[in-house]
Amino acid sequence: MSSVATWPSHAQNWLDARGKGAWIAAMVLGFILFWPVGLALLFYMIWSRRMSCSHHRHHRHSRHENRGFGGCHSHHAAAQSSGNTAFDAYKDATLKRLEDEQEAFQSFLDQLRAAKDKTEFDQFMEARAKATSTDEPPLADN
Repeated sequence: MSSVATWPSHAQNWLDARGKGAWIAAMVLGFILFWPVGLALLFYMIWSRRMSCSHHRHHRHSRHENRGFGGCHSHHAAAQSSGNTAFDAYKDATLKRLEDEQEAFQSFLDQLRAAKDKTEFDQFMEARAKATSTDEPPLADN
């Protein structure tokens, strides 16, 4: 009877060892075979926070821990030192250059949007002026 009680924990450990992809595959398979099983797995994954970034950080046996799986660790990788000062200086300079380029591009896009908005507004005002000038009755000469 104890083997019946421990199979869920064995299955959970087996899926944890294989990462988020195994949990997702198990959930999809559960939906395909019998939808309540898939739904139960989905609720369990949400309740246990299996899909959160913090869950991966606490499990050292995860295969994807250092790879930035699912984008969870991508922000932390930029701030960490590699141990090589020359590479870290290069990385910092490159990241700064990319941030500056992103800001310049965003400014360029804002200028384009403003120019497009002004053009559309000017067209609206011209159309409105034409419409109001044709709607006015001619003045009578007395």
